[in-house]
Amino acid sequence: MNILVINCGSSSLKFQLINAETEEVLAKGICERIGLDGSRIVYQPTGGEKESTESPMPDHTQAIRLVLESLTNEKTGAVRSLDEIGAVGHRLVHGGEKFASSTIITDEVIKAVEECNDLAPLHNPANLIGIAACQELMPHVPMVGVFDTAFHQTMPEKAFIYGLPYEYYKKYKVRRYGFHGTSHSYVSKRAAVLLGKPYDQVRTIVCHLGNGASVCAVKNGKSVDTSMGFTPLEGLIMGTRSGDIDPGIMEFIAEKENIDIYEVMDVLNQKSGVLGISEVSSDFRDLQVAALAGKEEAIRAMTIFAYHVAKYIGSYVAAMNGVDAIAFTAGIGENNRYVRNDICEYLGYLGIEIDQEKNSKAGEEIIITTPESKTAVMVIPTNEELVIARETFALVKQ
Repeated sequence: MNILVINCGSSSLKFQLINAETEEVLAKGICERIGLDGSRIVYQPTGGEKESTESPMPDHTQAIRLVLESLTNEKTGAVRSLDEIGAVGHRLVHGGEKFASSTIITDEVIKAVEECNDLAPLHNPANLIGIAACQELMPHVPMVGVFDTAFHQTMPEKAFIYGLPYEYYKKYKVRRYGFHGTSHSYVSKRAAVLLGKPYDQVRTIVCHLGNGASVCAVKNGKSVDTSMGFTPLEGLIMGTRSGDIDPGIMEFIAEKENIDIYEVMDVLNQKSGVLGISEVSSDFRDLQVAALAGKEEAIRAMTIFAYHVAKYIGSYVAAMNGVDAIAFTAGIGENNRYVRNDICEYLGYLGIEIDQEKNSKAGEEIIITTPESKTAVMVIPTNEELVIARETFALVKQ
């Protein structure tokens, strides 16, 4: 069965067509600038050339239409007709407490996701638009929702309750939810394979380090804590997000700058993180170039970022009373050896010994510690699309 995986943003749409039996990617691409001038679709069939075509996309329905046309194109299409697509798997960011696992999308599910919109106002509405577009163009194809938050629903109350009046949890479900769940799930499973141990007998700390970043403690196959919280703003310093701060800073800045809470939140989400600290860039590739050139502001941002990741790792070692493996993933985690090395320099107490030759590798699955290291450190490229395809296939083949 071929599964179409859709990851829908407010103005973009990523897609992959995956053969669920062989797990081969048949084609992939992205629609960019949906609803804006200069919209385009980038499409690449496996083994073929990448194609970039500018085409008007006033809405997501048109974007989906172009995706389907590309997939069934006579010359470069991955399938001959839409009849060869057995199901569609949708990435859904927030399922609240309603969804602890993936689910077949029904009208009731859509309503429940809509009720979570105020928990993820930038993501859930866009995800729902993608579902509606697919349902319009592929009305008889089953749809599955795979939630970023679902993997973290195994967290115990002691990990997800905030130090706020408990009534806010009872009335509004204010709690830690966590994100990047599909990535943390995939990487922690691969870590167990690399260790040669059963998944339910391994303690792994997954560091998903990209422009958005989070750390997750996975004990015996279950998420027991994670750094992102009620929103993706909590936790690590990220590309443009502040991560953990003293909440009192919000009132202080609002008064000093004469701005309201919405403007303060914009600062925390869009103008902070390594961008705000460095005043150079939110892109770690730019920061790394600047740091290697000796620019103090870039060095400062990178140093602070690594320190905060190491602190979270240490706290999760305590939460699980030990750790068997630490896994780096996502854009920075997979490709930036300097960041990995800087983080691991704080972890000597775990008996970690980095093999610098192995650590110099980028974008490949590898254990980067020496055989003598007491704790394994590894790099595992994430594959959220494959997780979505697997979850979708498991549900629709029943």
